[in-house]
Amino acid sequence: MRPATLAAAMWLGLFAALAAPPCFFAQEGFASSLRNLLDPLEINGFVETRVGMRTGRDPNEKDFSIAETRMQLELFTSTENADFKYKGDLRLDGVRNQTGYETREAWVFSRPNDSVDIKVGTQVLTWGTGGLVFLNDLFPKDWQSFFIGRDAEYLKAPSTAAKVGLFSDFANLDLVYTPQFNPDRYVNGEYVSYWDPNREKRVGNKDTMKVDTPQTWFEDDEFAARLYRAAGSYELALYAYRGFWKTPEGMSDKGTSTFPELNAYGASARGPVGPGIGNVEFAYYHSPESHGGENSAVRNSEIRYLVGYTQDLWTDFNAAVQYYVEQKLDYGEYRKRTAAAKQKDEFRHVLTLQLTQLLMNQNLTLALDAYLSPSDQDAYLRPSAQYKVSDRTTVGIGANVFMGEHKDTFFGQFEKNTNIYTFLRYSF
Repeated sequence: MRPATLAAAMWLGLFAALAAPPCFFAQEGFASSLRNLLDPLEINGFVETRVGMRTGRDPNEKDFSIAETRMQLELFTSTENADFKYKGDLRLDGVRNQTGYETREAWVFSRPNDSVDIKVGTQVLTWGTGGLVFLNDLFPKDWQSFFIGRDAEYLKAPSTAAKVGLFSDFANLDLVYTPQFNPDRYVNGEYVSYWDPNREKRVGNKDTMKVDTPQTWFEDDEFAARLYRAAGSYELALYAYRGFWKTPEGMSDKGTSTFPELNAYGASARGPVGPGIGNVEFAYYHSPESHGGENSAVRNSEIRYLVGYTQDLWTDFNAAVQYYVEQKLDYGEYRKRTAAAKQKDEFRHVLTLQLTQLLMNQNLTLALDAYLSPSDQDAYLRPSAQYKVSDRTTVGIGANVFMGEHKDTFFGQFEKNTNIYTFLRYSF
């Protein structure tokens, strides 16, 4: 049983301490304090229309991969005691025929002294060294948004969390507490069809995945920590996480997908190597409910490895390559308890390539994100081009291309979801 009462008290106490410093109203009065809060208010945002079509026929999904108009509003202000930010999106979704709203950021930030800072509220969290590959970054991702052509900003989903940063001459420590589990926005058939190995068929549209998500506040919670420091020109970091697998990796007796418990530990290093920047990262995923591979209904423990290198090859052109490996542990137990037709390889290898070229006084951006898995024999390409018509108006076009030899590999299962999209954005 987790210490729910203590966690709740800490959470509420942090928020109260930031949102209402004791002297805030007493010294200035409510009207004066409110005026001081609103005077430096910064307002930004955009309105965007984005439309995409599948290039082939997918009987499990609509022909439109994306058809939405989105308005984002961002507000920021500060006082002597704290910073305040709000960012929210209102979306008209033509694929799901619905209107949606999401708070992407709504936080309070304070730095009581030079050695401590605190941020509480809805925020987008990230760490680690990978480029579009995440090992120790176990904050929620939105893969559906990425695969249908939304802006790359939306790959990082928000968390409602408390983040504390502690700073010293020796090292710095980040602590993140999330009181209610925040899973990835994984592919579940809502926008992208996928191969369901349990039902042995492709599913999508209204036939979405049935899941049992841990949602009890202050019990189904998550803890994450990062200890980091500079060593010359290099940044070194250690990571720890306690929570749940971010995508459904278990199956209940009733046939419902579940989120098993997960403990993760890792390390990374990043710094100059020759004319470019190199990075290495490692993560050990301990899946306690797999019982050393004896429980075939839960994903095995894993070790994940990453090595990468990025370099500016010529003016306004950057190239980054990465080699990523997932190693399934307790593989002998896994093979004994898994039907031969459903068995995965012990090692999954993925090569990634990111290319970015700026042209026409940096108003035109050409980009390519590519994933190739020689072990799975599949690939994913995300080419894009966008042009700044003016300081406020941007137009663009892109694609999500999936290829695979097998219907049940990670990228191969999405082959029928290959799509092209275009967008127009006006910022204010």
